Amino acid sequence: MRKGIYAVLAMCAGMILFAESCKEKKPATEEAPAAAPADSDTLFVADTLAQIIEEQPVPKAADELFDDFIYVFCHNRKHQLSRIQWPLKEMTAGKVKVVQRKQWYMEQLYMPQGFCTLILDNYKQQEQAKDTAVSHVVVEKIFLDKNVVRSFHFNRMEGQWMLTSVENSVMGSNPNGSFLTFYEKFSTDSAFQAESLAETIAFSGPNPDDDSEELQGEITPAQWEDFQPGELPQGVIYNTVYGERGKAGHQKIFLLRGIASGQEMQLTFKQMDGAWKLVGLKE
Repeated sequence: MRKGIYAVLAMCAGMILFAESCKEKKPATEEAPAAAPADSDTLFVADTLAQIIEEQPVPKAADELFDDFIYVFCHNRKHQLSRIQWPLKEMTAGKVKVVQRKQWYMEQLYMPQGFCTLILDNYKQQEQAKDTAVSHVVVEKIFLDKNVVRSFHFNRMEGQWMLTSVENSVMGSNPNGSFLTFYEKFSTDSAFQAESLAETIAFSGPNPDDDSEELQGEITPAQWEDFQPGELPQGVIYNTVYGERGKAGHQKIFLLRGIASGQEMQLTFKQMDGAWKLVGLKE
């Protein structure tokens, strides 16, 4: 279902690159207007992209899997407005705020990042995203640096996914609160990251000296610098909970997945003597 939309995105991305390349070919002595607030070519292409996506018909199959639904929901403004239960209830610290349609701003969630993140308790939970029987999903927008979680609650009603409520809470009250507090420091503090490595780390991924070769085995903290991934997501991350949330355990699988590429990276953590440790890396 997403192939058609991906083709549109690719076409419009080409339009943006073409516009940029045309600008670069202007004489070096030509100066841009001092008061230009934004690039008109880029704004035109962005508006065109949004219009093209909104004009794409949304197939009924988009409601079978939440991942297909949320992709369209985040790219198509008209579709998004039609899939929100108005007036929308927003809860914060026990207080309920009512949001009207005219007050709503387009919500793109993790789409602008080009990747999504999942925090799982076990590997079986990955299969829930493919379960067409799932009728309740929560997308969590996690502000690591502000200690806040904004949860978007979606329910499938009469065969259609609808955003039914939004909830704001402190990060500590989240079932993953302990891990999130740990991850915020793990992703930003290199010294703390080095201290949070298990004695041995299960590894699966490409050979850093030869990308065509797959390596499987174990690495030690002394080898971490040679195998560690690039910069981990910081500041704001997302988590999607499909169906009923399971009981929080002593293991967390932090999964990064490219939205268009489908490429994945997994970091597995376990609580050892009360502290989270990285025990596995799969690239």
